[in-house]
Amino acid sequence: MTIKVAINGFGTIGKRVADAVDAQTDMEIVGVTKTGPSFGCDLAVKKGFPLYCTFDDSSKISAFADAGYSCSGGLSDLLSVADVVVDCSPGKLGAENLEKYKRAGIKYIFQGGEKHALTGQSYTSSANHSDNIGVDGTRVVSCNTTGLSRTLVPLFDYCGSLKVECTMIRRAADPGDSKKGPINAIAPVLKVPSHHGPDVMTVKPEIEINSLAVAVPTTIMHVHAIVADLPSGHGLSTESIIQMWKETPRVIVMNGVNNRITTTAEVMEMARDIGRKWGDLHEIFVWEDGISLQGDRLYYFQAIHQESDVIPENVDCIRALMGTEEDWKASVAKTDAAISSYYGL
Repeated sequence: MTIKVAINGFGTIGKRVADAVDAQTDMEIVGVTKTGPSFGCDLAVKKGFPLYCTFDDSSKISAFADAGYSCSGGLSDLLSVADVVVDCSPGKLGAENLEKYKRAGIKYIFQGGEKHALTGQSYTSSANHSDNIGVDGTRVVSCNTTGLSRTLVPLFDYCGSLKVECTMIRRAADPGDSKKGPINAIAPVLKVPSHHGPDVMTVKPEIEINSLAVAVPTTIMHVHAIVADLPSGHGLSTESIIQMWKETPRVIVMNGVNNRITTTAEVMEMARDIGRKWGDLHEIFVWEDGISLQGDRLYYFQAIHQESDVIPENVDCIRALMGTEEDWKASVAKTDAAISSYYGL
């Protein structure tokens, strides 16, 4: 079975998801959407992805032809030839798009910019792949929630309980976004707790977690400062936790001082050095020398590449919705191997 995938929104996330899907042997891209003619259309054409308009308005569709692009139709036309749509459109359009997907009778995946309430279901591979098997639609949680889940879920699965406080040190904007700040300030998120920690509970409600957040003038990565209280008698050590995470899919544990990777700039330089397209890092980066278990309390730092850690999660989520792979680790292995082969890594 080859799963036919539509991408609604071919921007920062959409273009990456499209590439990841295109890499898979059990999936194919049947089309991507743009709101109008733009440079992004050239990338779709270069990749051989059929181009559709986000709207069904004939005048908007014809604008593509006027600009020299072949447009296969509007969103409704794309949905009619797909099994599942990955919604990568800008925030605040979720409710409107959801109605379109339901009318088309198609399975759907939203991104973490939408609320859990939109779908009543959320997804991250390590936490609740099985809960999403065969459902009509879901939401791949945000980059930060994905990052927290990758390191906290294995701890919870081992210990049986977990209480967490974390501070999210957030990048102010994506590298290509010149409209956001702060420029020369640190901006605390005054909604307490921030949504990041509680959002973990949409995929793993058994983890007790709260979070604070601040936005800082950087664009390349988020950093999490995490304090996790383990139950007494857990039997873990700093070393065994390090080993646990080294064996966890999509987590990189590396000694910062020994490898001269002590900042997010150096983490992203490493991603470029190992040949990742766009300099992406799908994995969560954990500084080994920043991990310390003191009694029952664990301290650690991790870095999140906000543009890419959710990308492979969308692929695994497609398999869950379509019911083609029940084992999350098997799906992760298949996804990651295909992406690596696709880019010759």
